[in-house]
Order: sequence, then C-alpha cells, then structure tokens
Amino acid sequence: MRTRGPAPDVGPLTRLSLALRRRVLRSQVGLLGVLVVLSGAIAAGIVLQSTWVPPSTYVVLLLVGVLLLRLRPFAVLSVVVLLEVLVLLLTDRPAMVPGVVVIIGIGAVVALVFASERDRLGLRGAPGGHMLVDLRDRLAAHGRVPVLPRGWRVDTEIRSAHSDAFSGDFLVARLRRGSVLEVVLVDVSGKGMDAGVRSLQLSGAFGGLLGALPSESFLQAANAYVLDQDWEEGFATAVHVAVDLASGDYTVATAGHPPPLHLHAGAGRLDVVDTVGSPALGVVDDLPYRPRYGRLEPGDVLLLYTDGLVDTPARSLDRGIDRLMGAADRVLGRQVGGAAAVLADVRADDSDDRALVLVCRD
Repeated sequence: MRTRGPAPDVGPLTRLSLALRRRVLRSQVGLLGVLVVLSGAIAAGIVLQSTWVPPSTYVVLLLVGVLLLRLRPFAVLSVVVLLEVLVLLLTDRPAMVPGVVVIIGIGAVVALVFASERDRLGLRGAPGGHMLVDLRDRLAAHGRVPVLPRGWRVDTEIRSAHSDAFSGDFLVARLRRGSVLEVVLVDVSGKGMDAGVRSLQLSGAFGGLLGALPSESFLQAANAYVLDQDWEEGFATAVHVAVDLASGDYTVATAGHPPPLHLHAGAGRLDVVDTVGSPALGVVDDLPYRPRYGRLEPGDVLLLYTDGLVDTPARSLDRGIDRLMGAADRVLGRQVGGAAAVLADVRADDSDDRALVLVCRD
C-alpha cells in the first residue's frame, strides 16, 4: 500500500497568501472588509493627491463590488461610499464638484439595482456570470441536431430579442433507431433571462420525453410537464415533426404554434401545412392530438418557425406568413442560401425571439 509522504514545507509568504485566499477572498465579509479599506484609501487619496486619485475612482470600486459581493454586503459598501462622498463634499474639497457627486450617486443606485436582480436570480458575485454562460451553453447543446444519413440535413437559425444571451425559442432533435428524425421547436412565453431559464428547464425535459415516448404521445406528455410546473404566466407553443428518413413521410402536429411550410422542389410551389393545431402547452389539461401527414421528396424543404418571425406589431400573422413564404421562395427556391439567409430576407423586428428550422431532403 502506498503512503503519502510529508507535506512539502512552504514559506511564510506562501502560507499568508493561502490563508488570504481561503479566509478573505472567498468570504463575503472578508471581501467587504477589503473593499471598505480601499474606499478609505480612495478618500485619503482624494484629500492628499486628487490629481492622481479623482473622485470617479469610487465608480471603479462600485463596479468591482457589484461583481464580487452579494446584495447585502454590496449595499453596505454603497452606504460607506456615499457617506465618504458626503463628508468630502461638506469639507469643501476642490475635486468634489456637484456633477461628480451626482455621477457617483447614480452609479451606486444603478449598481444596487443590478445587484438586486442578480440576488433575485440566486447568482453569487462573479461566479454567477460563469453559471449563466454554462446555462446558455447547455441550452445550445440540447438543440444540437444528431448526425443524419446521407441525403438529409437540418439547418437552424435561432436569434434572441435585442441580441440577448438567452432566447425563449429552442430546438430539440432526436434520431430514433437511425431512421426516424424527430424535431421539436418550442417558443416559451416571455423574453430574456426568465424565458431563458424556462427554456433550459423545458429543453432538458422535452429531450428526455422525445426519446422515451412514441411520437403521437409527445405533445400530451410535454403539456402535462408544463402544467406541473405551475408557472404563474408560463406557457409554451410547440411544433413536433417526425420524419421517416427512408421514405420521406412525415407527421407534424402543433400546440398553439404557427403552421409549418412545405417547399415542393419538383412543383416549384410553397404550401402551408394546414395543421388545425391544439392549444398552447400549459393551458388545458387534455391536449388533443391533431396530426397532419406529408412526404418530403428529394429537393423538398419543411420549414418550422416561431411567431417572432411572422407575427409583429407592424403586420398580422397572415401577412407575416406570406412574407416568410416570399423570402423562402427567393432564397430556397433559387438555392442561394439557408435558414440565416431566409431570416435576413424576412427582416423581422428584433423585439421578439426568432427561430427558423429547415428540414431538407437533398
């Protein structure tokens, strides 16, 4: 049996550094203490050498504080900073002009609002940003399309409202036994962070349901899952497609979602797949299943999309679908681009999340 040798001897500076990292930099109280000391140093610098230490240095300190501290410690730091600024102002320091004081005050208020929002989401200081990146990456991973047999491909383009990091639109795809491709495009109510968190939760659950249940049972199971979350205003629309990659036959069903489009390459026409549809997920207990059937011939494309692409304040849903059909005909009919080119041609308003998925048989 192997035994561990004695721990290597370390110098006093190394021990001091390790103790500082363990007991101070990883402790909210310790971090607050360090930042309060720095605020005092800034105050002293303003008094002694305002040319090199201007009052605006407080804004940098507040920025560091909002990245490292939780809400309550940061509120304490903000109060300390504002008190120091008030004392410096009352002692008639030349550098403390009213405009600078107002900027520091506004910076403290904005930082407090930001810290409050992070605290509401349960994010803790700087590591919270890494967690958000991880959540975004996980959501993207859930929407990764599996490798398909030759002659088939899926092209996707998902864009969030105002280029936010998170989108309420997401895609889940599974390949059953190497011969049946199932694709679900979902539009979660809301935008931004709240919609992104719900998207992450639903994408993981829907991915599990998609591989474990028969195709005809997916939407009902997804509806039951959304109902179980008991969200106050949470619901989702979805379109579910199952394509037999051997024959090209497909089944499509929707729940509160815009109807898919079918581009027939041989006939040179673009049709709306007339899905009667069901209510959105999370609205009613018993979701009816109303499938429609079709076949993708070589060169055909099935278009799935969310309402952010077609339903805008500037135009009705029907006009939006007509606009999308025109863009698809110009881009896909002439084979001059894919999903990104179609989305760009539509020029939809970026005030809502937008997603377009092309299921193509080459």
